[in-house]
Formats: sequence, structure tokens, C-alpha cells
Amino acid sequence: MNIVLLGLPGVGKGTYAKKISNIYDIPQISTGDMFREAMKNRTKIGLLAKTYIDKGNLVPDDVTIKLVEERLKQDDCKNGFMLDGFPRTIAQAEALDKIVVIDKVLDFTASEEIIIDRLSGRRICKSCGAIYHIRNIIPKVKGVCDKCGGEVYQRDDDKPKAIKERFIVYKKQTEPLIKYYTKKGILRSINADWPIEQVDNVISDARKALEE
Repeated sequence: MNIVLLGLPGVGKGTYAKKISNIYDIPQISTGDMFREAMKNRTKIGLLAKTYIDKGNLVPDDVTIKLVEERLKQDDCKNGFMLDGFPRTIAQAEALDKIVVIDKVLDFTASEEIIIDRLSGRRICKSCGAIYHIRNIIPKVKGVCDKCGGEVYQRDDDKPKAIKERFIVYKKQTEPLIKYYTKKGILRSINADWPIEQVDNVISDARKALEE
């Protein structure tokens, strides 16, 4: 099954994707993770992407499409995949349609107030990318990742001002995808306003949508 996830930045797509990909035994493909790895390694694409991401803007389509197309050619995608963070624009969706057939699109929804609270409290491990939260998922040792011992920090784009700028960009460039996939008859909306400790409720609704 080939799946695309939509939703405002911080709605929880990464968390839901990991659980759903385990259930269906398909890889979670996050363009965000791929770009962060490229930035960490200071590759040409990584450095270019950083100039946009640091401002809360989207990376240009041609760069992102090339990255995703190469990833979908790998062997672990033969039986399906889950795209988290791509497509973000109509142009990307049209480019994706030329590469593969998408079976279902899940649109996770939550209020902006809840998302800002979630993101502003989020912390990330610089080494392995593990996600923490200052209230809900606290590392055993402050500032240190439980999994690898790396530094846990707050990304610049998780600060309130940057979050609001990301919302503006999303609404302008990505929300049109809801109409695009609704017309294709493959989009399903999933309520993600649940508290983070009740994530299983969101996953249950997502499974029903995928299997209907």
C-alpha cells in the first residue's frame, strides 16, 4: 500500500507514521529526516535546503522531487511505503503521480493552538533524531538522549514565531492538496486533537480509513 500523510507541521505525522509503518511493514519516508541528514553531512543539497528551512520556508520542488524519486527506487519500497512530508505542493503531487500510484491519503487535523503547544515543547536528539517533549516525553537525563546519549535540543523551527510562519506557508502551498486528493477519492481525514498519550486512538482511526 502506497500512502501519503498530510497535516499542519507539528500535527504528529511523524509519530503516526512510525506506528502505521510498523503495522503494515512498509517504510516511513520522511523528507524532513532526509534533509536533516543531508544538512548534518553538509552535502550540496543539505546546505541548499538549510537556507530555506531556517526561514521556515519550503525547499524548492526540483530538489525535493529528486530526493524522493531516488528513495522510492530502493528495494524496501517494493511492497509499499508511507510518505511523510511529501508532496507539499500540487506540482509535487503531479510529479509523484508520474512515478507511482498512491492508494490512500490521510489528512491529520488538529487546532493550531494545540500544535503550537506540542511543537514549542518538542526537543530532538542531534545524533539519532529521537523525539522528546518537555512535559510528555522527558529524557531520563536532562538534555541527553535516552537512546544514544546525544544532545537533546530545540530546533529553531520549533519556536513559536517560526511555527506560525510554517503554518502560513502550509496553508498557501499545501492545503490545495486536500482538494486535489479529495477529487481522486482517496483522501481520508483523521482527527488528531487527542492528547499525545492517547495516540493509539488516532492510529485506530487511521487503520479504519486505510482498510475501508
